[in-house]
Amino acid sequence: MGSLGLPEVIVILFIVILIFGANRLPDIGRGIGRGIRNFKDAVRDGREDETTRR
Repeated sequence: MGSLGLPEVIVILFIVILIFGANRLPDIGRGIGRGIRNFKDAVRDGREDETTRR
């Protein structure tokens, strides 16, 4: 499997806009951003816990 090129990304974005609508895209992006931030914080906390146990 190859990597995604520009035409494939454009088609995917077009399909996402059709499914969710342009008005909901900022909310979806905000939710994904919060999820990524929470995941990073949890990983960081897990590493700190590991270093304090030793």
